[in-house]
Amino acid sequence: MLSYILYTALALLPLLLYYWRNPYILKDISYAIAAIKVGIRLSKSGKNFRSILDDFLDAVKKHPHKNFIVFEDSSYTYSQADRESNKVARALSAHVQLKQGDTAALFLGNEPLFVWMWLGLAKLGCTASLLNYNIRSKSLLHCFSCCDAKVLIAGADLRGAVEEVLPTLKQQGIQVLILSDKCDVEGIESFSDKIQQASDEPVSPQLRANLNLKSPALYIYTSGTTGLPKAAVLNHERMLMASYLQSMSGIHSDDVIYIYLPLYHSAGFLMGLCGAIERGITVVLRRKFSASNFWNDCRKYNVTVIQYIGEIMRYLCNSPKKDNERDHKVRLALGNGIRADTWADFLQRFGDIHICECYGATEGNVGFVNYIGKVGAIGRENFFHKRFVSYALIRYDTEKEEPVRDSKGFCIKVPTGETGLLVGKISRTTPFSGYAKNKQQTEKKKLKNVFETGDLYFNSGDLLRIDDEGFVYFQDRIGDTFRWKGENVATTEVSDHLLAVGFIEEANVYGVKVPGHEGRIGMAALKLKENMDFDCKATYQHVKSYLPSYARPRFIRIQDDLAVTGTFKQMKVKLAEEGFNPAVIKDPLFFLEDNKGYVPMTQETFNSISEGTLRL
Repeated sequence: MLSYILYTALALLPLLLYYWRNPYILKDISYAIAAIKVGIRLSKSGKNFRSILDDFLDAVKKHPHKNFIVFEDSSYTYSQADRESNKVARALSAHVQLKQGDTAALFLGNEPLFVWMWLGLAKLGCTASLLNYNIRSKSLLHCFSCCDAKVLIAGADLRGAVEEVLPTLKQQGIQVLILSDKCDVEGIESFSDKIQQASDEPVSPQLRANLNLKSPALYIYTSGTTGLPKAAVLNHERMLMASYLQSMSGIHSDDVIYIYLPLYHSAGFLMGLCGAIERGITVVLRRKFSASNFWNDCRKYNVTVIQYIGEIMRYLCNSPKKDNERDHKVRLALGNGIRADTWADFLQRFGDIHICECYGATEGNVGFVNYIGKVGAIGRENFFHKRFVSYALIRYDTEKEEPVRDSKGFCIKVPTGETGLLVGKISRTTPFSGYAKNKQQTEKKKLKNVFETGDLYFNSGDLLRIDDEGFVYFQDRIGDTFRWKGENVATTEVSDHLLAVGFIEEANVYGVKVPGHEGRIGMAALKLKENMDFDCKATYQHVKSYLPSYARPRFIRIQDDLAVTGTFKQMKVKLAEEGFNPAVIKDPLFFLEDNKGYVPMTQETFNSISEGTLRL
């Protein structure tokens, strides 16, 4: 008996030693198994084409009377959603003559109609272009033209924004629909009345019979260095992969998810809505985030899963404390961008909630999931992941804004623990579809001859670090974008708008770090035209009219000359490092005060921002 125990102990010793070296092995294996299951499902979907729409129709058959969308004081079952989207599909087919392969642009906020419109388009085999409802004028026209949409479908509350660009749309022969019962504007047709008059009988699957996993399904817009949003092309395979994230994060069929992130974003639409459809769960949909109503909504609707971006968690932690803030059923939070200090504060304050931090880009070909829940990490390397996805962190010169190459011209991998630029190999299994009608920016995201002649990698634009345990940490973002309030802001787009102000000759826009805040907030260094002064009021009115709140420069620095490189590229790194401290910067500084406009930047204001008493 003693010898049996001894032999057993010796046999288990290697496993115990391995577990001691890697205490996360069981969770690693569990995650790998989940990933394998996803791979098998994707393979089956390719052989007998299935899309997110098929998952929705399966859910309708499985539990027709289960709540699908809960919105304000109304709720809609899966069966009701099916009938509403049938009416949309029939109305679009009859009045717009949309057919398989056509594209329609959706320009509306978070509401059930958004979901019905998208499902209706999917039933016709059409591609949906999801427009950011904050964009206006030039940006709106640009985004619309990127996707070759035949029709623009807008929410009733966005009629004013549509009227601004209506002359151009009419010239292009674009059909414009407004989601209201009537409209007296020439060139805009009411569409809600047409939907209500349509039949709710199912539409034939033959209308979408020629689709496959590689067929385009969505256009989702991401900011870039062009100064205007880029339309990332997502096919049905990519949508399915994104929807499986909920399954891999441990979300069950009886969960209830709270979605307040905009549905025009990949987080809200793909990770949130599509993931919920794949799981067959209930979605509590809200128009916009509200810190004061957040936990009340969670209690009211028995929410068990929440989505987030980093700023959201900070807002919740900064909200006034209440006695009942641990009184909820939320067990899991899924999202990205949470700071380590906010993470710890959130758990301490709101209870034992598993935070599943993820990393990935809408158009990217590599991502990570922190399924362990390690505070501060955006993901974890997994032996299965490394086996099937080829990626690396390479040395990057932030001043020259290019990868460092060795004597043979190849990129250099950074050692474990060092910061490097994330690149993912472009292949059949990890493709990069690029941006619609933007070959220049598509090519710019590709790195050639990275480790061997002829290879091709996707440039994520993100600097990451991987520690010796395999946990991945976000360090910084490169290039001409910065991220604020969960939104990517293109610096050149902001510059273009500033240059439209009569007294501004040159504008250099960049992001600066603010203590206690995720991302970087916008700042602009300006050179004024000769013999002209900075007009605070005129500048404020202009940025307020043409830029969403998150993209407006919060700080402005007036310089005699803007620094440029030898190739006349604007220098941003030093400016960003210098920040907005009036004690350090002798140039005139201005601060965008809420609802007041630009005012001279004082040391008192700087101190209040640094101490966190003045919230941005």
